[in-house]
Amino acid sequence: MISNQILQNTIDGLKSITRVDLCVMDADGKEVASTAEMKHDAKTSADFALSPADSQEIQGYQYFKIFDEQQLEYILVAGGTGEDAYMVGKIAAFQIQSLLVAYKERFDKDNFIKNLLLDNLLLVDIYSRSKKLHIQADVPRVVMIVETGSGKDNNVLELARTYLGSNGKDFVTAVDENNVIVVRELSEADAAKEIERLAKSLEHFLEKEGIQDMRIAYGTVVRELKEVSRSYKEAKMALDVGKIFFDERDIVAYSELGIGRLIYQLPIPLCKMFIKEIFGGKSPDNFDEETFTTIYKFFENSLNVSETSRQLFIHRNTLVYRLDKLQKSTGLDLRVFEDAITFKIALMVVKYMKYMESVDY
Repeated sequence: MISNQILQNTIDGLKSITRVDLCVMDADGKEVASTAEMKHDAKTSADFALSPADSQEIQGYQYFKIFDEQQLEYILVAGGTGEDAYMVGKIAAFQIQSLLVAYKERFDKDNFIKNLLLDNLLLVDIYSRSKKLHIQADVPRVVMIVETGSGKDNNVLELARTYLGSNGKDFVTAVDENNVIVVRELSEADAAKEIERLAKSLEHFLEKEGIQDMRIAYGTVVRELKEVSRSYKEAKMALDVGKIFFDERDIVAYSELGIGRLIYQLPIPLCKMFIKEIFGGKSPDNFDEETFTTIYKFFENSLNVSETSRQLFIHRNTLVYRLDKLQKSTGLDLRVFEDAITFKIALMVVKYMKYMESVDY
């Protein structure tokens, strides 16, 4: 469970303080970390592993057993026969034993959070296991998803864990190969601003660490542990809908999706039927760039003809001519609010259909 690198760093640190060489072997006597080459052999370690002793001095070395729930996990060897070597070996064994417990607890919590996100737990299991793992059940939380251009990157996972720290309240995990997931505990006051600040600061931190082309999405705040999966589903939808309708944004909140959330849940056949009713046999893709620019600028200015013509640097009559021309080809007058809404939704539906086609391929 503990990586060999962690074990190596641990005994290197102890060696630099105590000047005593240390070696860690697995239960079969295979060396996994060492501060120096020691003249002990696998047979000696195997004999010690089978002996009833928890520690023993053999051929000038101090041997110690390290257990994980009564199962022999490691054998630690300390160089020297004196009292100092024995004491250092005991300290090193205790340190590694503590690491085993800490990493096991982290694994158990990580496993619990993954199953919680995926709705794999019964309600009774959620509360019983959270109590056992000392995870508070009734505090506000939000789920945030970080997606990088290259899919899930273990480096991103570890960087996010480093940034958030190990406070026991926040969790960073991954349930698939594409995203890193943050379950963040919030304070009661102004949760929305707190989430936005966290998203921006996390993005800035990852960019400084060389992670580019990322998107961050988050769900709504939930106040019960059992509802964390809902916030996760919302964050996933925000991530997908954001790519379609808010592609210029790096950070998207579920609460900001608006009508895009509804369109995203429409079946494609229904979308095609709607577009056919609005545009007949034509496609909005056939509009030229000038027409698109006029449409979007008109929407931007809340259907205000004077302001739109001013921003487009064209005469008011020119804009009216373009709108009349569009009305003739589509049957929709964008100066009429109801027609403008219909046209706006139709453009969003087309964008959604094009995105879904690209995903399918």
